[in-house]
Amino acid sequence: MCGIVGAVAQRDVAEILVEGLRRLEYRGYDSAGIATVDENNKLDSAKRLGKVKELANALQEAPLSGGTGIAHTRWATHGAPSEVNAHPHISNSTIAVVHNGIIENHQVLRTQLQGLGYEFISQTDTEVITHLVHHELKTSDSLLAAVQKTVKQLEGAYGTVVMDSRDKDNIIVARSGSPLVIGYGLGENFIASDIMALLPVTRKFAYLEEGDVAQVSRFEVNVFDTNGKSVEREIKEANVSHDSGDKGEYRHYMLKETYEQPTAIRNSLEGRLVGGMLDINTFGEGADEIFKNVEHVQIIACGTSYHSGMVARYWLEELAGVSCNIEIASEFRYRKSFVPKNSLLVTISQSGETADTLAALRLAKEIGYQSSLVICNVPGSSLVRESDLAFMTKAGAEIGVASTKAFTTQLVGLLMMTVAIGQHHGMSDKKQTEITQSLMSLPAKLDEVLALASSIEDLAEDFADKHHALFLGRGDQYPIAMEGALKLKEISYIHAEAYAAGELKHGPLALIDAEMPVIVVAPKNDLIEKLKSNVEEVRARGGLMYVFADSDAHFSSDETMKVIDVPVCDDIIAPIVYTLPLQLLSYYVAIIKGTDVDQPRNLAKSVTVE
Repeated sequence: MCGIVGAVAQRDVAEILVEGLRRLEYRGYDSAGIATVDENNKLDSAKRLGKVKELANALQEAPLSGGTGIAHTRWATHGAPSEVNAHPHISNSTIAVVHNGIIENHQVLRTQLQGLGYEFISQTDTEVITHLVHHELKTSDSLLAAVQKTVKQLEGAYGTVVMDSRDKDNIIVARSGSPLVIGYGLGENFIASDIMALLPVTRKFAYLEEGDVAQVSRFEVNVFDTNGKSVEREIKEANVSHDSGDKGEYRHYMLKETYEQPTAIRNSLEGRLVGGMLDINTFGEGADEIFKNVEHVQIIACGTSYHSGMVARYWLEELAGVSCNIEIASEFRYRKSFVPKNSLLVTISQSGETADTLAALRLAKEIGYQSSLVICNVPGSSLVRESDLAFMTKAGAEIGVASTKAFTTQLVGLLMMTVAIGQHHGMSDKKQTEITQSLMSLPAKLDEVLALASSIEDLAEDFADKHHALFLGRGDQYPIAMEGALKLKEISYIHAEAYAAGELKHGPLALIDAEMPVIVVAPKNDLIEKLKSNVEEVRARGGLMYVFADSDAHFSSDETMKVIDVPVCDDIIAPIVYTLPLQLLSYYVAIIKGTDVDQPRNLAKSVTVE
């Protein structure tokens, strides 16, 4: 959600800023804008509705010069997508601001500023920051002081960057809730909401902490904490790589990332299974002592990550013998909850910056959770820095908004966590070995599943005129059905819902007719006969079934049911294996529907607002 890039340099920075925005396109946005200050202290800006390429085309026709600049991609919260509402917002032709987050008291501030004579041209909450900084500068001796006064008046979440044309050698950044990182160069410095934006110009980064305000110039960076005290933030060298324009042989990033899953899981397993046993240090220093004392696990996540947590609940209670609860982060943080004794809080987030999940972690620390663990794909992210333990999924950059390899590597991490906790709760060495061997076999199994792509592509043709779909699963396949429904919704815009198959008789059977495709995940396990009964209930009511099942489950295709045989696999890894066919189905249906697969409408990759 929303991308920020900024620079203070001797060279012109417009191209650097636009390239940074391109590298943040995966986050989701509806408009883009840029502002620079030239050598004559003139502030110029350009904004365009739509993709970054529209902004880039505008700059080709009317280039912006200057070594100080800020740029932004906006995901609408207050005010519809439009050039007027796009960032940067400007006050009195001198102050320019870009902002991620939501200012909750913007209406009160707007009224106050209008009373002082300021005229608003947008419907955004961000514009109040712009005018407020301008107002505070009247009684401040520097832009830094004005911004420090301004942020004390803001309620809500913000990652904001402020630029003054009369002080072109400095930009001021402030962070509360929404992430910002500073990139260190030679005689130039940068800021961004994600290090991916800055990889072409620097590899050295420092993350701002909650409440930080920083003054960034060409040769130095000064950071101040929430009390205005000068502080140091550790500078680290990034070893990630990402070419935002390289899809290779693939038509979309989502397809590329779907096919990268065997490799991503190999990377996730590498060095963590030693002699067929899990290395507990995988989770960080002190992990063994923390897991030894765990009596309950509370999982917090959103969206796709929530589905991975649902699978983990089955694993933890069945295999590790530890009670587990899973809750959506936005619900957890707004209710009073009971904290069981010796509870481990587990957060799951691809980006490590998911606003509700981060807020839930902070709340959990206040209400008595003993320790915390994050399953995450981004080193150095807020959730990683603020958790006691971390499992890095090592999935690599995931650009498509609809998660694929991030989800399956999360499941790998959660299964390893189950083993780590189970070691202290009676899990036998034999069971641990069985699980680790299953994990080691997983990449090859996924390669076998990907070989089914052409069959699944043919199956997708049946969905060309469909507007609704049902997904069914039982046991640990129920969350996989939910994930399949989410994928279909996200990228094909077909309304899809998932149900535990045993719930059919309690309402969903009323939806069954010849126009309602029903997708079933059916590995051969202890629940297969129950699931077959549920399938017959659908067939008896004229439903058309699409069943993903292993050959040992003995489903046969006929005029009412199409069966795709999935490679036989161990029960423990079946949730991961059965995820891939549903990813491929949603992808090929989206192609038929002609939607924007990698950047579906209204969605963002990294959700940094409530």
